[in-house]
Amino acid sequence: MRSDDVKRGVEKAPSRSLLRASGLTDADMEKPFIGVADSWNTVVPGHIHLDRITEAVVQGIEEAGGRAFVFGVPAVCDGIAMGHEGMRYSLVSRETIADSCEIMCQAHRFDGWVGVTNCDKVTPGMLMAAGRMDIPAAMVTGGAMEPGRMDGENLDLQSVFEAIGLYKAGKADEDYVRTIECAACPGQGSCSGLFTANTMACLTEVMGMSLTGCATCIATDSRKLEIAKATGKRIVELVKQNVNPRSIVTEASIRNAIRADMAIGGSTNTALHIPAIAREFGLRATLDMFDGISRQVPHITSLRPGGPYSIKDLDAAGGVPAVLNRLAGFLEDAPTINGKGILEIAEAGKVIDGEIIRPIDRPFHQQGGIAVLRGNIAPMGSVIKQSAVSPAMMRFTGKARVFDSEASASRAISSGGIVPGDVVVIRYEGPKGAPGMPEMLSPTSMIMGMGLGDSVALITDGRFSGATRGGAIGHVSPEAYEKGPIAALRDGDIIDIDIPARTLNARLSDAEISERLRTASSSERREPVGVLRKYRELVTNGAEGAYLE
Repeated sequence: MRSDDVKRGVEKAPSRSLLRASGLTDADMEKPFIGVADSWNTVVPGHIHLDRITEAVVQGIEEAGGRAFVFGVPAVCDGIAMGHEGMRYSLVSRETIADSCEIMCQAHRFDGWVGVTNCDKVTPGMLMAAGRMDIPAAMVTGGAMEPGRMDGENLDLQSVFEAIGLYKAGKADEDYVRTIECAACPGQGSCSGLFTANTMACLTEVMGMSLTGCATCIATDSRKLEIAKATGKRIVELVKQNVNPRSIVTEASIRNAIRADMAIGGSTNTALHIPAIAREFGLRATLDMFDGISRQVPHITSLRPGGPYSIKDLDAAGGVPAVLNRLAGFLEDAPTINGKGILEIAEAGKVIDGEIIRPIDRPFHQQGGIAVLRGNIAPMGSVIKQSAVSPAMMRFTGKARVFDSEASASRAISSGGIVPGDVVVIRYEGPKGAPGMPEMLSPTSMIMGMGLGDSVALITDGRFSGATRGGAIGHVSPEAYEKGPIAALRDGDIIDIDIPARTLNARLSDAEISERLRTASSSERREPVGVLRKYRELVTNGAEGAYLE
């Protein structure tokens, strides 16, 4: 076992002595050493209960004959970080989380490990670490919160942001905003819609790295602790059987994850996370793969933000196994940590509610959730959640309103400076330019809340929350900081968006774009320090997953 490096032989007496100081006995020295990466904290609602899940994982490990070692990793709440400088640190944390898991597992020679995770960057960061280290690993995602309820409808964080838009438009008062604020997020768990955290939980289960049923089991369900304990037992078995992550996550697993993503209408952030995860597993996922699969696999659920249902509803309808059952004809077989192939799990999946998880021949949309647009604004690509776009915005032409920061765009929107027919362009917010590629739920939600969702589009080299809906196009690559064509746009330029044709173009010639780029510069001067400076120097573009070279 790897842990023999710290516990076998007389020369290891110093490390054994230190382990004894941590409470280990002679009997413990004979057991597999299992790390537990715990992202519990008292800041993030998706993580405030993870200490109890970690306790259940530890119990399972020790009942199965392993010795558990718990260590902490950071977690950012994107909702709390949204709309200010803190959001520049969110995507950056993905790499920090991967590094933290690698450092702890490799330094202490754990034989295997479990990631206890939930929110947006923690799950992909832990999966990246799993592929990088390739020692036995399993994930437990902490589950979604209960949806808020008001007047018979589901509420979530998206509802609060859009309430602000109503307030700015004079359609609601401050008391209404407070009512939504107090009702939307009722307790522990990740935000209740199909935003990034829950999308990644579903894709983790599809990739075979969490036990069946884990993804949609909500945070308050007692089954979550049962799944956590079972995962603890399972990791000890995986160590004894020498089953490593790279034998679980294959090229077929990655394709299956993208298929499921398209079918459920997941967050556009998966177009960043799946390529980065694949890379750490020695595999490749591209925007072309996302778009090709999206053209083949229909959208068969309608969860928030694009539809009325929550993760709790999806779980009651059959969860990920039911989705896989619907997709069986598209899937390739691949292993899972359950010891079963994904096709076996799909065959056993049962659809309990055929309206929440529709059949393939009666989908909500004929194509999958994400579309990849290219053109003279985004030659390397851009992404949009087409399943959350109204029919009126599938083809759109408008005049550019150009901003060099999210803050300046938000001020213009909230003050009524954006009108029907505008295309809001937010640039210099990409991986390098921001740096950190912040999410922009504030401006998109204000657009929706102010009643402009069918008449105003937004494009950016930054990215969007999984809660974003409407004509919001992100990940424009190359980004403005790298003198991508988005840096050439000016107020009044005519922009053509055609989602069915997958195009995003300004009515400018190549010569005009080249000439403008010669003198292009941002009105925002940012000189990052610390981790943001290192990130700017190492990060690649959004089209390739914003991984670090």
